[in-house]
Amino acid sequence: MQPDEIQLHDIKPIIDIQEYSFYYFLGVSFLALLLVFALGYLLYLWFQKKNKFNIRKEHKKILSSLDLHDTKKSAYAITHYGATFRNDSTRHEQSYHNLVSRLESYKYKKAVSNLDEETLNYFELYKEMCDV
Repeated sequence: MQPDEIQLHDIKPIIDIQEYSFYYFLGVSFLALLLVFALGYLLYLWFQKKNKFNIRKEHKKILSSLDLHDTKKSAYAITHYGATFRNDSTRHEQSYHNLVSRLESYKYKKAVSNLDEETLNYFELYKEMCDV
Protein backbone atom coordinates (compact mmCIF):
# COMPACT_ATOMS: atom_id res chain seq x y z
CA MET A 1 0.00 0.00 0.00
CA GLN A 2 1.18 3.34 -0.99
CA PRO A 3 0.71 6.31 1.35
CA ASP A 4 -1.61 7.87 -1.22
CA GLU A 5 -3.86 4.91 -1.15
CA ILE A 6 -4.56 4.86 2.59
CA GLN A 7 -8.12 5.77 3.33
CA LEU A 8 -8.83 7.45 6.58
CA HIS A 9 -12.41 7.27 7.70
CA ASP A 10 -12.27 9.15 11.00
CA ILE A 11 -11.17 12.61 9.70
CA LYS A 12 -14.02 14.93 8.89
CA PRO A 13 -13.94 17.79 6.41
CA ILE A 14 -13.29 21.38 7.53
CA ILE A 15 -16.44 23.19 8.59
CA ASP A 16 -17.19 26.92 9.00
CA ILE A 17 -17.30 28.18 12.58
CA GLN A 18 -19.50 31.19 13.22
CA GLU A 19 -17.36 33.97 14.69
CA TYR A 20 -19.26 36.71 16.48
CA SER A 21 -16.39 38.53 18.17
CA PHE A 22 -16.29 41.22 15.43
CA TYR A 23 -19.99 41.96 16.03
CA TYR A 24 -19.40 42.09 19.77
CA PHE A 25 -16.56 44.53 19.18
CA LEU A 26 -18.77 46.72 17.00
CA GLY A 27 -21.54 46.69 19.61
CA VAL A 28 -19.24 47.60 22.48
CA SER A 29 -17.61 50.33 20.36
CA PHE A 30 -21.02 51.77 19.47
CA LEU A 31 -22.10 51.80 23.13
CA ALA A 32 -18.82 53.43 24.19
CA LEU A 33 -19.21 56.08 21.48
CA LEU A 34 -22.82 56.67 22.52
CA LEU A 35 -21.71 57.04 26.14
CA VAL A 36 -19.01 59.56 25.17
CA PHE A 37 -21.53 61.64 23.18
CA ALA A 38 -24.06 61.54 26.04
CA LEU A 39 -21.40 62.64 28.52
CA GLY A 40 -20.32 65.43 26.18
CA TYR A 41 -23.91 66.59 25.77
CA LEU A 42 -24.47 66.62 29.54
CA LEU A 43 -21.28 68.64 30.02
CA TYR A 44 -22.45 71.06 27.33
CA LEU A 45 -25.80 71.51 29.09
CA TRP A 46 -24.09 72.00 32.44
CA PHE A 47 -21.80 74.73 31.05
CA GLN A 48 -24.74 76.42 29.32
CA LYS A 49 -26.71 76.47 32.55
CA LYS A 50 -23.69 77.65 34.51
CA ASN A 51 -22.98 80.55 32.16
CA LYS A 52 -26.58 81.50 31.53
CA PHE A 53 -27.27 85.19 31.98
CA ASN A 54 -29.75 85.78 34.78
CA ILE A 55 -31.43 89.19 34.53
CA ARG A 56 -32.96 88.89 37.99
CA LYS A 57 -29.58 88.21 39.55
CA GLU A 58 -28.03 91.19 37.76
CA HIS A 59 -30.84 93.54 38.78
CA LYS A 60 -30.63 92.36 42.40
CA LYS A 61 -26.88 93.04 42.35
CA ILE A 62 -27.46 96.53 40.91
CA LEU A 63 -30.13 97.30 43.53
CA SER A 64 -27.78 96.18 46.29
CA SER A 65 -24.90 98.31 45.04
CA LEU A 66 -26.77 101.57 44.43
CA ASP A 67 -25.22 104.79 45.68
CA LEU A 68 -28.11 106.26 47.65
CA HIS A 69 -26.33 109.62 48.06
CA ASP A 70 -27.12 110.43 44.42
CA THR A 71 -30.82 110.60 45.20
CA LYS A 72 -32.31 111.41 41.81
CA LYS A 73 -30.33 108.74 39.94
CA SER A 74 -31.08 106.22 42.69
CA ALA A 75 -34.82 106.93 42.52
CA TYR A 76 -34.87 106.24 38.78
CA ALA A 77 -32.70 103.13 39.17
CA ILE A 78 -34.85 101.71 41.97
CA THR A 79 -37.96 102.24 39.86
CA HIS A 80 -36.39 100.66 36.79
CA TYR A 81 -34.57 97.68 38.32
CA GLY A 82 -37.17 97.05 41.03
CA ALA A 83 -39.81 96.47 38.35
CA THR A 84 -38.15 93.13 37.59
CA PHE A 85 -39.40 91.68 40.88
CA ARG A 86 -42.82 93.33 41.15
CA ASN A 87 -44.81 90.50 39.53
CA ASP A 88 -43.54 87.80 41.89
CA SER A 89 -46.56 88.06 44.18
CA THR A 90 -49.24 90.51 45.23
CA ARG A 91 -47.15 91.45 48.25
CA HIS A 92 -44.22 92.32 45.96
CA GLU A 93 -46.49 94.37 43.73
CA GLN A 94 -47.97 96.34 46.63
CA SER A 95 -44.54 96.95 48.12
CA TYR A 96 -43.18 98.06 44.74
CA HIS A 97 -46.03 100.51 44.13
CA ASN A 98 -45.65 101.89 47.65
CA LEU A 99 -41.93 102.38 47.10
CA VAL A 100 -42.44 104.03 43.70
CA SER A 101 -45.04 106.41 45.12
CA ARG A 102 -42.54 107.43 47.80
CA LEU A 103 -39.82 107.96 45.17
CA GLU A 104 -42.01 110.22 42.99
CA SER A 105 -41.03 113.28 45.00
CA TYR A 106 -37.34 112.65 44.22
CA LYS A 107 -37.62 112.12 40.47
CA TYR A 108 -38.97 115.07 38.55
CA LYS A 109 -37.22 117.97 40.25
CA LYS A 110 -33.99 119.69 39.36
CA ALA A 111 -32.55 119.56 42.86
CA VAL A 112 -33.64 117.02 45.47
CA SER A 113 -32.73 116.29 49.07
CA ASN A 114 -31.44 112.98 50.37
CA LEU A 115 -33.80 110.03 50.75
CA ASP A 116 -35.69 110.12 54.04
CA GLU A 117 -35.43 107.27 56.56
CA GLU A 118 -38.89 105.91 55.85
CA THR A 119 -38.20 105.58 52.12
CA LEU A 120 -34.84 103.95 52.86
CA ASN A 121 -36.57 101.46 55.16
CA TYR A 122 -39.13 100.66 52.44
CA PHE A 123 -36.29 100.17 49.96
CA GLU A 124 -34.38 97.86 52.33
CA LEU A 125 -37.54 95.85 52.93
CA TYR A 126 -38.14 95.54 49.19
CA LYS A 127 -34.54 94.42 48.60
CA GLU A 128 -34.93 91.69 51.22
CA MET A 129 -38.17 90.50 49.61
CA CYS A 130 -36.58 90.09 46.19
CA ASP A 131 -35.54 86.52 45.40
CA VAL A 132 -33.24 85.50 42.60
